[in-house]
Amino acid sequence: MWKWEAEGDAKAVIVIVHGAMEHHRRYGWLIEMWRSSGFHVIMADLPGQGMTTRANRGHIDSFDDYIIEVKDWVQAAYRYNLPVFILGHSMGGLISIRLLQEERLNIAGVILSSPCLGLVNTPSKFLEFVSHGLNVVFPSFRVNSGLTVHMATRNADVREADSNDTLYVTKVSIRWYRELAAAMKEAFLKLEQTQDIPMLLMQGGDDKIVKKGTVKEWFNHVPLSEKRFKEWPKYYHEIFNEPEREEVFEYAKDFVISQLKAIGYIV
Repeated sequence: MWKWEAEGDAKAVIVIVHGAMEHHRRYGWLIEMWRSSGFHVIMADLPGQGMTTRANRGHIDSFDDYIIEVKDWVQAAYRYNLPVFILGHSMGGLISIRLLQEERLNIAGVILSSPCLGLVNTPSKFLEFVSHGLNVVFPSFRVNSGLTVHMATRNADVREADSNDTLYVTKVSIRWYRELAAAMKEAFLKLEQTQDIPMLLMQGGDDKIVKKGTVKEWFNHVPLSEKRFKEWPKYYHEIFNEPEREEVFEYAKDFVISQLKAIGYIV
């Protein structure tokens, strides 16, 4: 777990949860934007990704492993005695949703960036069928993820960096996929259990990875007192990495500031 502290008095703590295949180093720009705007940031690599392990890259035993891990990050954020916000991207957004369905946390708000609630490209019917059996007899068997850096963002600089990134996961296990599929299903089945906290959900309008219609369906049905949906037309999946990312960040920051004002923390 890493912590980046704001200079001077901080307004709040942002806990960032990254997506599948990636790691915390890809968030350097976003971390610095939050930090320079007066926010502490806490982040780590999820199990089986980034710098956590070399042996089990792209594999988990249970999606609960992610939920437990991120809960620890939130607990660490409490030590600052400041309002805490979760920012979850893609699978990190799904993890954040499932966390808020299984736990009751002291959170001031949540930002979801193209949350993984449905996939544009799914396995063939044959592979889908076979995966159930393999999940029992050979759960660590790995297959190509089918994702490319060109699907994620239009940003040429990010694409080039990702193409040479040795920490980027390219293969995932059968168990990982089955757990992801189950978690997406659970996110809908447990809609009513979602903790009622302010939510900003931002979705790329030309997402090549996550099915935006499914994301909007989930958002329309989640029973929250305060929720805001923002679609960024023509943006790909990684809205915080798109060429127009500064505009995306400012929108997210405005949401955080408005929540801090609403609870009387800043005026």
